Amino acid sequence: MAYLTYTTEALVCGSRDTNTSDRSFLLFTRDAGMVWATARSVREERSKQRYALQDFSFIRVSLVRGKSGWRVGSVQNEVNVFSIARTREARAGVLRIVKLLRQFVQGEEPHPALYADVYTALTYIADEAHEHIAYIADRFSVRMLYKLGYIAAEPTFAPLLEEESEWVRDGKALPDSAQRAIAHALSVSHL
Repeated sequence: MAYLTYTTEALVCGSRDTNTSDRSFLLFTRDAGMVWATARSVREERSKQRYALQDFSFIRVSLVRGKSGWRVGSVQNEVNVFSIARTREARAGVLRIVKLLRQFVQGEEPHPALYADVYTALTYIADEAHEHIAYIADRFSVRMLYKLGYIAAEPTFAPLLEEESEWVRDGKALPDSAQRAIAHALSVSHL
């Protein structure tokens, strides 16, 4: 029986050990949403996939859908944003964004626009000076919650939600209405 192989870009959001040398990975993929995929024998020293499948890595991965779920085929590492982050604040910003993804993105539903925002925010944070990192994470939070349907656009922060790449470079704090919308979404989501 032949299985279909899906090749996509992904962010490794977490992992857990299974069996003796296997590991399951939580992948936020551009084309399939948030999926758990298992890699066999990846914890062995001879494994070639071992270093590509590090947490906080952007990868290009081939996934195979089998009877027991997703399996990792081939993997190509692009960049590990946590390891290239220059400061402690940048690493904290990377953790904050990945934690938000794990909290709010559920299931195998594609979010290509959100994936583009994740890539933009994380690569910018990893290379940014520490005074703008909190602003970038806040701006990403608003965009993510809006794209997932947790908040509605308000006139005070509607320009931030437009599909452009300049949102990450604006070093201004969020308006109070956006901060309240984030807090409200976090409190009522029960996640």
